[in-house]
Amino acid sequence: MSLQPHSESSVLARKGRSPVVMAIGHVLLLSLACTRGAPQIDLRAIPGQNVLLITIDTLRADALGSYGGRAATPALDRLAAEGVRFDFAHAHAVVTLTSHASILTGRYPFQHGLRDNSGYRLPSDAPTLASRLKAGGYATGAFVAAFPLHSRFGLNQGFDVYDDHFGETRAPTELVMPERPATAVVPLAREWIAARQSGRWFAWVHLFDPHAPYRPPPPFDAQYASRPYDGEVAAVDAALAPLIGDVRSAAQPTLVIVTADHGESLGEHGEASHGLFAYESTLRVPLIVSEIGSTPGAPAPRITGAALARGEVSSVTARHVDILPTILDAVGLPPPSDLPGRSLLPATERRSSAPQRPSYFEAMGGVLNRGWAPLSGVLANREKLVDLPILERYDLATDPAERTNLAGRAPERDRALEALLHGFNATAPAERPAEDVEAAARLRALGYVSGSAPRKEKYDESDDPKRLIEIDQLMHRAVEAFGAGRAVDAAATYREVITRRPDMAIAYRHLAFLEAQQGDLAGAIRTLQGATRAGVTDRHVLTLLGGYLADSGRVEQGIRVLEPLARSPDADSDTLNTLGIAYAQARRPEEARSAFERVLAVNPNSSVPLENLGMLALERDDLASARARFESAVAADPRSSRAHAGVGVVALRSGDRPGAIAAWKKAVDLDPANADALYNLGTTLARDGQTSAARPFLEQFLRVAPPPYASDRREVMRLLRP
Repeated sequence: MSLQPHSESSVLARKGRSPVVMAIGHVLLLSLACTRGAPQIDLRAIPGQNVLLITIDTLRADALGSYGGRAATPALDRLAAEGVRFDFAHAHAVVTLTSHASILTGRYPFQHGLRDNSGYRLPSDAPTLASRLKAGGYATGAFVAAFPLHSRFGLNQGFDVYDDHFGETRAPTELVMPERPATAVVPLAREWIAARQSGRWFAWVHLFDPHAPYRPPPPFDAQYASRPYDGEVAAVDAALAPLIGDVRSAAQPTLVIVTADHGESLGEHGEASHGLFAYESTLRVPLIVSEIGSTPGAPAPRITGAALARGEVSSVTARHVDILPTILDAVGLPPPSDLPGRSLLPATERRSSAPQRPSYFEAMGGVLNRGWAPLSGVLANREKLVDLPILERYDLATDPAERTNLAGRAPERDRALEALLHGFNATAPAERPAEDVEAAARLRALGYVSGSAPRKEKYDESDDPKRLIEIDQLMHRAVEAFGAGRAVDAAATYREVITRRPDMAIAYRHLAFLEAQQGDLAGAIRTLQGATRAGVTDRHVLTLLGGYLADSGRVEQGIRVLEPLARSPDADSDTLNTLGIAYAQARRPEEARSAFERVLAVNPNSSVPLENLGMLALERDDLASARARFESAVAADPRSSRAHAGVGVVALRSGDRPGAIAAWKKAVDLDPANADALYNLGTTLARDGQTSAARPFLEQFLRVAPPPYASDRREVMRLLRP
């Protein structure tokens, strides 16, 4: 068993799929037409009513049946028919953490400060929807499905229960971090709600299924074989049906709000997924507001006739920042006056005659991660301005698919919208704060680029993401090639990216990782040294370089690269962890321990430094300390295969062979590509004479063990000989 490697053990996995281009324009125009003469639902403040907030990750508005989509979504469609469906609702960002921070704080990204999925944490004193409802006497529970909403990012504030036990640890070559499917998350929420028979409650349920890669479960995989994204959406709806049914039949009324954090491009405007642009395919989201369940003292039924058939459809501009005030208003709590949103509860706010409030939006992944121009913009009525070096303006009323850029055709409209945007006083994000080793790796595994990028005082047209979309497509192509086992093709594609954009730090990192995975550490080092010669100063590039130098036997040289980075007061956990491994390789255990302790101080709930401290204890034969460290790692992350494997090593050295075998089997169950656990389990069983039991583990080891395990591979092949 080896020390936990630095975070580049996960490769970026932007898994674009064959574009399924959907005509959102037609849907939007249809929705607008439906509002004429549509009924109005009696949304009212019901003090103390329960609250269910459902956020579905990466859900385009036009994917739901009630919005004209092709996915079968009867549960959500019925909810829309019982309440209000907003057909012009928008997010303020196009990544998960930033959008959810806006939903839960009621503030724009530049106000709450979480500008991307990586390296940010909500301040501990920031009021959230949960903390406000908790102060109002509510029990609060959250059930989230994927790592971008891990409690380490601060959105757990105010929740009595924040269930984010979705597992974080995967093998180095695994391209997708495990997500909890809706079928695993929804039962947790149902159980928690069922236990609250008395008293008021607020439950937030986050579902991740529509996020790439699109792999719907049966029977939706067969039903949507040619449209797997729609299959994921249909599967989410089916999983939600029992939860919505519970709430509908409950004795107490419940406000239910359903929305998405952002949409998905599906190839529109050249973008495979999301995060780079802010066109309607990723910025426009569904928003359904409904009050269901029993309402003591209210006339029944409150929804009849035409309203029951199709509910209310509102075409007013609705925004994520409006959700928190709406919920507080609905439960009888006063919305704070300093928030930018307004309650959508009053019928007057949902009529076409209501004031159309402008909405700010941004996409900062390009500037933070790639050094490209920052993107911000504003929506006003049906006009949309995108502020980039190549300015964009669209009339969404006549061009909802944003095919015709009107910027420059009516300069007075450009200037008016630019003034409106500047009126938000939105500041560009500063240098990304330090991020931790696990967060960086897990987010890269989900397809999110992570890391600092060089900044410019002024960006020109060559930095506009529209001019660089082919670079993004190449990055997708490289990851797909790597995932398909075409390492040579992937490497060639990364080299093409570097040739066309020599400042793309992430391309150097991915190419170096690929080379190292193929056993070419010397090539990986040359790639990273080439990055530094090109002027790339990204600390992740330098950290990776230091780690690979140490891995190649040039340990002291690697330490000289890493130590200056670690001396920085804001040194990130990735650097500290890598330096700790280098110290261990240099036989400097006390310095290694100090480095891992620093990682633990930054991330006390992280399993990685605990696992590495356990390994140090094993090396000095301190079994008691090793056991304590590994057991703490299991407690921190019960799904950590490495932590369970460490428990197994301690058990074996303590003379407990059955305990060791059980721990290694658990490790292999959690991660079938854990080469250390497979080797230990297989060889131990074989040496105990259990050849038949050992064979599948030894064969699996041969399938997954990377080149550095060459000598172990030879031993295993000897054991497998008849």
